[in-house]
Amino acid sequence: MTETASTRSGSRGAAGLLVVAIDRLPAWIVPAYGAAWVAMPRLTALAARGVVLDRVIVTTDEPRDALGDLLGGAGEVPPVMAAAAARGWKTALVTDDAAVDVTGAEVTCVPAAPRAVPEREVESTCLARLGAAADAAVAAGDQRLVVMHVTSLGTCWDAPAEFREAYVDPDDPPPPAGAHVPDFDVAAGADPDLLVGIRHAFAGQLTLLDGCLGGVIDAAVVKNWDVVVVGLRGLALGLHGRVGIGGTAPLGELVHVPAVVCAGGRMAGQRYGGIVVPADVGATLVELLDGPPGPTESAAPWRGTSLTRLLESWSAPPRDRAVTTTRGGAAIVTPAWHCAAAAGRVTLFAKPDDYFELCDVADRCPELAEELGRLATAAASGDAAAAWRAALSAAALSPV
Repeated sequence: MTETASTRSGSRGAAGLLVVAIDRLPAWIVPAYGAAWVAMPRLTALAARGVVLDRVIVTTDEPRDALGDLLGGAGEVPPVMAAAAARGWKTALVTDDAAVDVTGAEVTCVPAAPRAVPEREVESTCLARLGAAADAAVAAGDQRLVVMHVTSLGTCWDAPAEFREAYVDPDDPPPPAGAHVPDFDVAAGADPDLLVGIRHAFAGQLTLLDGCLGGVIDAAVVKNWDVVVVGLRGLALGLHGRVGIGGTAPLGELVHVPAVVCAGGRMAGQRYGGIVVPADVGATLVELLDGPPGPTESAAPWRGTSLTRLLESWSAPPRDRAVTTTRGGAAIVTPAWHCAAAAGRVTLFAKPDDYFELCDVADRCPELAEELGRLATAAASGDAAAAWRAALSAAALSPV
């Protein structure tokens, strides 16, 4: 039977699948996650048509490893590509990172070369050129799985000046000039206007990103494709003493990323608040493509488990933790806490109340800080498996 909108059985009958993987996109600055001051209307509209995953925690700050998790894990041909091939679908990977090459996909690279100054025209920006290539891949129809891989948020802020200036109030200082991505430690007593200006510049880049994604997403929706947008890691914007891409503590601005799953309109407008890791999104993509089912609950807990049951009955296998290891340390995240081990100290933050991790309560909850801090420290020392598998106390899983 020919697939049509009326004969689809949810996502598994989709005519195609668009996956947008965005490096250096922290959740806290995305409108669907509360940043109403940032203009991203296309992504906000997609969130209204799909399921928003509120607590996606990356397990690494190595973006290619995160991309591998998103594509279903290890294998000569990533499981998502293998599942698409089993349906007779070809895969296109459109990326701005020349070092990325995924077996099983036809790769188109539109390199994100650094710029000294912002572009004058939108069409000349890194994001616009990448978006045009992804749009062409969707429109061509030769490939029915298109993966758009975006990395330029961490290499080049080249949006025309009016994008960042749109966020500046009359009393605000002008945003910083230049298209380079800032990277520095925030000194004690630093001018807060500097950080505001940097965030305005980044917000302008996000508005550009949103516009460049809009055409690709619209083309996919018109063709009856499903769409998944997910971050690969965040970016320090001064919340914890760092700005830019250098070594950052494993706190939310780095490890908490957005994700939206728009699958045939099922459960549109819903939000899932459970802990999710990128491998779970990868397992979901595989199952949406009629691939093999995800691992059982007895499998290694860091491996992905499909969330497709959210689309059927609004239920999902719950995770009691996520463990993330980064160049700056490690963290263990539970439904109630975010504990990080970095720079020789352990910090503890209550969730979901302390969204930005601004109030360290390690000294007020010493037993809990010791329990979770020991596991985070072990992960930072290379024993992440212990942090994933250790039994957790009731206090570590619930608010005090």
